[in-house]
Amino acid sequence: MGNEHLLGIENALFTAAMLLYFASMIGYIAYIAFKKEILAKIFYIVMLVCFVLHTAALVCRGIGAGRLPMTDRYEFAACFAWGLCLVSLVFIKKYRLDVLGAFSAPVIFLVIGYAAMQSKDVHELMPSLQSNWLGFHVSTAILSYGAFGVSFAVALVFLLRDRIAKGSFLDRHIPSQDKLDMIGYRSVSVGLLFLTFCIISGAIWAERAWGSYWSWDPKETWSLITWLIYAIYLHQRIRKGRKGKSAAVFALIGFVCVLFTYIGVNTLIPGIHSYA
Repeated sequence: MGNEHLLGIENALFTAAMLLYFASMIGYIAYIAFKKEILAKIFYIVMLVCFVLHTAALVCRGIGAGRLPMTDRYEFAACFAWGLCLVSLVFIKKYRLDVLGAFSAPVIFLVIGYAAMQSKDVHELMPSLQSNWLGFHVSTAILSYGAFGVSFAVALVFLLRDRIAKGSFLDRHIPSQDKLDMIGYRSVSVGLLFLTFCIISGAIWAERAWGSYWSWDPKETWSLITWLIYAIYLHQRIRKGRKGKSAAVFALIGFVCVLFTYIGVNTLIPGIHSYA
């Protein structure tokens, strides 16, 4: 099977996944609007199918390109959406938090939509990317961004929780603010752990590729800013016992920094990471 044929299959799978992500977003919104539990169950399965198709698309891309599919703007955005979907599926299932889908599915769709707008041309790896560190560094970034995306969605649910009428459908199907706070804390903890691995592995890789562990490249700087925001979140919670609304606001600000680190820096500030 030729590379072009595999890349054609990848394009078809990617398109199918994107359409189903859109369907899952509409389905989860309908779950809230029409108050039908069955819709949450159906569209969890739809999102699971999306994830399988998305995974298959990335595998085809990797085989067709002859390398890990993580090196340009299209590939990283596609992997970013994949990581968001993976972590969302895990948290929805683990905490029986169906309403999370109504907040995470739109974010997933926006990210994969951003990927669809990028060039899908396969390029040969530049010398600095030809490293065994590539897979570990980018994989940890994807998982951290996915976890932070879930913390963002949970924070939104938390902030809306006290506006829900007592005894209503949503009141019965959304956990208490204490539980939402705990879920947000766990997702931030997972995200910060993987972001720490990402920054450390990136520094080691940079030293081998460019002779310096840290060069204050815009993406490095904003990754550090993002790390500091989430570290402050954990410090305030663990050492000072600050939970609730202030923690949720930190989670929102942190994810805005994640998006700026990825999209804003690439678009507005040129640097050595501009390829992704």
